[in-house]
Amino acid sequence: MAIRIRAAAVQAEPAWLHLPAGVAQTIALIEDAGAGGAQLVAFPEVFLPGYPWWLWLNSVDWGSEFQARYLANAMTADGPEMTAIADAARWAGVRVVLGFAERAGEEVYMATAMVSPEGQVKVSRKQWPTPLEREVFADGMVPSEVHHTELGRVGVLGGADHLCPDRRVDLWREQVHVAAFSGFTVYHEVSDEITVAVNSSVAEQYAREGGVVVIAPTALVPMTGWAVVDARSPEHVLLSGGGGVARILGPDGRDLVRPLPPGRSGLLFADLVLDESVNPWTDMRAAG
Repeated sequence: MAIRIRAAAVQAEPAWLHLPAGVAQTIALIEDAGAGGAQLVAFPEVFLPGYPWWLWLNSVDWGSEFQARYLANAMTADGPEMTAIADAARWAGVRVVLGFAERAGEEVYMATAMVSPEGQVKVSRKQWPTPLEREVFADGMVPSEVHHTELGRVGVLGGADHLCPDRRVDLWREQVHVAAFSGFTVYHEVSDEITVAVNSSVAEQYAREGGVVVIAPTALVPMTGWAVVDARSPEHVLLSGGGGVARILGPDGRDLVRPLPPGRSGLLFADLVLDESVNPWTDMRAAG
């Protein structure tokens, strides 16, 4: 029996360190996805309140300035912000996969909310943040899982986890995989084109190895032309932002629909047809 899905991947700049604005932005994107006929919309990793890119900079110079603000703008799993997002999913009739920084006491986790079209919320936490991410985020200690939904079996991983085969072992029965990227930024002299190409190839390889559809939302970081320079050597750019590229890929790793231009905010839509067999995909078509 075939399952027909219209999916949407978010490509947008988060409302950095501003939770109320980020929630309003998230709700607007859910409404736009629903208006576009999507039954599933996927957001980037920690879209609320944005990925803590300052970790790539000198912690003495930058960490103390942002750490408290990040904690204050992280979202609880059962607070009014999540309730508003769940209500938006219910009103739009859309299943939402939302990456957010979850505040639980004094800890912050890299979390994903799986919100049903009925507004029910299930939250999971990234099991092992990278060593650098542990400067902000605690270990989730719960393995990734496949969510059995009305749209089929949906799995989710954050960007770096795709490079760790042991973190994918429980996802082998996926029909749809959400590869939630926090965005692509450039450190020192690495070009933006190379960074985007390397990270995008991770999603392509996952699709081919797993034989699954991959929906890869991404954040814009934070906007084209943004840069941080070394105060001691202003001519030396430490970190620069650019355009993320959201993609929706077939099991052969090829784009099912033409990506949005780099740096442009919006939703990428594709129509999918999934088979209910163990090797789930038999036919697929893309639509802009």
